[in-house]
Amino acid sequence: MPVSNRHFASRMGRWGATHPWTAILLWLVVVVGAFSIGTVIETKQATNQDLLVGEAAEAARLIEENGLRNPAAENILIGTRADRATAAQTAERTAAATELRRRLAALPEVASVSDPIGSPNGRALLLQVSMKGDADTAADRVTPLLTATADTQKQHPGLLIEQAGDASVKHDFQEWLAKDLQKATVISVPVTLAILLLIFGALVMAGVPVLLGLMAVASTMGLWALASHLVPDPGMVTDVIVLMGLAVGVDYCLFYLRRYREECANGYDPASAVGIAAATSGHSVMVSGIAVIVSAAGLYLSGDVMLASMATGAIIVVAVAMVSAVTVLPALLVKLGRAVDRPRVPLVRRLSQRNGTPRVWGFLLRPATRRPLISLVVAVGGLVALALPALDMNLKATQVDDFPRSLSTMRTYDRLVDAFPSTANTDTVAVRVPAGESEQLRARMTRLSESVRQDPLFATDSPPRIRYSADGRGAVLEAGTPTAPGTDPARDSVTRLRADLVPDALRGVPGVEYAVGGAQAEDMDYTSNLNSRLPLVIGGVFALTFLIILLAFRSVVVAMTTVVLNLLSVAASFGFLCLVFQRNWAEDLLDFTSTGHVVSWVPILLFVILSGLSLDYHVFVVSRIRESVVAGMTTKNAVVDGITRTAGVVTGAAAVMVAVFATFGTLTFIEMKQIGVGLAVAIVIDATIIRIYVLPAAMTLLGRANWWPSRTGPSGSLPESRRSAETFRDTARV
Repeated sequence: MPVSNRHFASRMGRWGATHPWTAILLWLVVVVGAFSIGTVIETKQATNQDLLVGEAAEAARLIEENGLRNPAAENILIGTRADRATAAQTAERTAAATELRRRLAALPEVASVSDPIGSPNGRALLLQVSMKGDADTAADRVTPLLTATADTQKQHPGLLIEQAGDASVKHDFQEWLAKDLQKATVISVPVTLAILLLIFGALVMAGVPVLLGLMAVASTMGLWALASHLVPDPGMVTDVIVLMGLAVGVDYCLFYLRRYREECANGYDPASAVGIAAATSGHSVMVSGIAVIVSAAGLYLSGDVMLASMATGAIIVVAVAMVSAVTVLPALLVKLGRAVDRPRVPLVRRLSQRNGTPRVWGFLLRPATRRPLISLVVAVGGLVALALPALDMNLKATQVDDFPRSLSTMRTYDRLVDAFPSTANTDTVAVRVPAGESEQLRARMTRLSESVRQDPLFATDSPPRIRYSADGRGAVLEAGTPTAPGTDPARDSVTRLRADLVPDALRGVPGVEYAVGGAQAEDMDYTSNLNSRLPLVIGGVFALTFLIILLAFRSVVVAMTTVVLNLLSVAASFGFLCLVFQRNWAEDLLDFTSTGHVVSWVPILLFVILSGLSLDYHVFVVSRIRESVVAGMTTKNAVVDGITRTAGVVTGAAAVMVAVFATFGTLTFIEMKQIGVGLAVAIVIDATIIRIYVLPAAMTLLGRANWWPSRTGPSGSLPESRRSAETFRDTARV
């Protein structure tokens, strides 16, 4: 797209190229300073209350006001390895429980330890441990308890002594997730470098984008530690930063470098080539980066702390990557000069520098340009067919039960639920009444407890438990259910409490406040909130996308086409996501166990990220098409020329993104796997079906109308970006 030297990207490119050492040193100072922030300021973790919405959040608030929040609880299961225990094993089990109880009670992290509780089947004993301090940070203090349990297990090898609880599961999960993330990073970096070597055929030119991408990730980690004090971290933001930083940071540099190399091949010296790249690809990078940032900001409309924190991390890393590409990269290119094309990989180098129009692209684009209407109908029909399974999307928030069984604590959790079914799930009813209603509160809570106990949905071996606040005005009823969260009976139990049992028991109490919470209620409220906010997020993102493209190209038609293409690719990827993760045909292929649902927050996150990323090379391609139109080509020829000329860089950019995202698709955690697979599939759809068939067919059909109401047409002269580059060459300091 012909752009003026007045554009910000062009000005920043000129400044970076004319003041290279200043730009490089300033960039290093900023990166080191930003990274250092993370070593000084501790990342603020989101509390359980931060992450709740709806009535479940209200229940948590009432429990907190009543002073009845449960401390962090750990469960120690002591059983035999055989189905039937001998008398000697039974005696040893009792002795081990007594010994471990004494040892745990002596720990400073422990508030109390229960007497051994026998399981209904008589095969195991249970010790329930209450921990001191804030339950939200208990995972940081659970190690001494795990050590005591492990030591007791070593002393009694004939028994099975294991521990599971919110703190130990979280501790185990965090360690496992950190290793999973490290694995993804270790794999994605060399894969990305290999792809860039194939694209450029030179080690330095391939290494520069990877270096800048890693630097963007490193500096963002520090900046995120600071930002987390405004939007607390739920524990997944670093994954998003790595995912987005590597993909976007490398791609932005790739666009810039390919245009730089192309202009050098056209006879321009490095300084002039940098000027042209800054005025064309640099401007496309700015538009793409702003589009991704604006799209990510749409997550703030979700009213969800977790999504807002992910949006913040994504915005920071994209902004850092974008600024690096238009400031530091020009400076590096000017200082490196011809050395940026060294050392060369001989065979790959010859392939990467092949001149002329690749015949394969002319062949691929022929159906869309010769039979545009038929191609458009067939391609759009295929995407719509792929999107249809999304109509049956089953959403569910991730619960503890969904964690991978590769975690030892989760295998213990399964045995714990099997031995003590009442621990599978607990619904809570939080109540607070005005002063003077304490006696009535006790009577009504007793009535509610009796109703719950008689209801078959709460048929467990443990009756409902009621706890009262110190001032007598608050109460919490805890009712166990025999099924885990996420099942139909568990959902029915929450609905039964909210619709019938609680209102009936508390009807007529003046000024009463009550709410039903618990794991299942949290899941239901969370999913319901996202479903209700989804239209607002979609509308907001599409409106902002339309506005950005309208301002970039001054064309209503191009802006509208962009929105429609985004919708098609996102919908198709959602359909594929449902086919893969709600069914079991891909379990062996992707190494996972289907849960029969899509994680409730994944679709909205994917939609927002994809809406921004799909513009990454869409802007680049349409910009090149518009350049050709301005130079005097017909729309049909401009479409072929623009897509063909950008084929290498766009294919490379898509390959980098797919490689990074697919790496995350290999991870064990179902949330990251769904994000990785969803993003990778959407990029493949965008880079193939959309770019080869839908976009060229639509633009060929529209012809001159593509640019309405602007007056894009033949200029009969050199594009302004090239004219400004001629002047830039004379002033650049090489």
